[in-house]
Amino acid sequence: MPAPSRRGNRDWLVDGAFFALAAGYALVYRTQLTDLPHWLLLADQLAAALGCALLWARKRHPVLVTAVLGVLGAVSLPVQGAATLALFSLAVHRPPRVVAAVGALALLTAPVYPLLRVDPELAPVESVVLSVVLYAGVTGWGASVRAHRQLVDSLRERAEQAERQARERAEREHERAQAAARAERERIAREVHDVLAHRLSLLSVYAGALEYRADADRAQVARAAAVIRETSHLALQDVREVIGVLRAPVESPDRPAPVLDAVGELVEQSRLAGARVVVEDSVAPGAPEAVGRAAYRVVQEGLTNARKHAPGQDVLVRLSGGPGADLVVEVHNPLGTALSVPGAGAGLTGLAERVALVGGELEHGVGARGHRLWARLPW
Repeated sequence: MPAPSRRGNRDWLVDGAFFALAAGYALVYRTQLTDLPHWLLLADQLAAALGCALLWARKRHPVLVTAVLGVLGAVSLPVQGAATLALFSLAVHRPPRVVAAVGALALLTAPVYPLLRVDPELAPVESVVLSVVLYAGVTGWGASVRAHRQLVDSLRERAEQAERQARERAEREHERAQAAARAERERIAREVHDVLAHRLSLLSVYAGALEYRADADRAQVARAAAVIRETSHLALQDVREVIGVLRAPVESPDRPAPVLDAVGELVEQSRLAGARVVVEDSVAPGAPEAVGRAAYRVVQEGLTNARKHAPGQDVLVRLSGGPGADLVVEVHNPLGTALSVPGAGAGLTGLAERVALVGGELEHGVGARGHRLWARLPW
């Protein structure tokens, strides 16, 4: 692993300390080697100076510097301090197999100096043993420093990874919360449209009848007013239910969601409003609740659109299906003079989403027989 091109303050401090220790070791042993020839003392001084200088390059070329210092230390005692420091640095920064190879070279050259320069106070064997113990201790110390650094780096990396994962989980939770909020808003919007559009279209039809039928007798006016009152009451009740869902999203136990069996009530309301509705129902009993609820909303949207776009015209509602077959819902009505009712198209958008939620498909458009609303729902 190459060293960084620029030294930091810590690098200068560590390298300076290594240089000072190696130079101090060389000076101490220089004072003890007074009985050597002058040329040999000069050679030791030059070798010590070279060893101290090589320590500055140990991070760029750790293996080469340690090997060279090990060889020099085998023939010059003042260099052994620099060689020991280089071996320690190598054990800190390089894997064990590299350290073992260079350490083996140091152990092989350890007996050279005691044999070349016999110490009268220390036997060669004792000198070699001391060198081996020193090199082994320094190598083990450096390896322990390296292991500690790797442990700290691993813990730091795990902490950073855990922080990243926590941040990513928080982002995913936020996205899921936003998606859930959007889905809830869309669901509430569908419910509001499905319920209120049907009620308000009935109010529009009866209010229009009272406005344009000035010759209506008292009984007709009273019947229209009763329908308006009842429809307004139901619309207000529906609004309260929607507000209750917003405050506490739970199903109302008093008024369960309508299902396929409630289609007859829708048809009767449309007939009371003046529409001529023909129903062809061949659906087998026992439709799944979610599918029946979607079919109810399809019929409701079709009748609401028929009142808005073809008031007073014939409407055909066809229902078919059973277990093992799809539930098919069709609503046909001829084109007529549309009432001025806002929100055109919003119901079909929400209805398509509702049908897709149960795995079905929805089609609508204008054909030869007028407007057609068709839905296929899996049983």
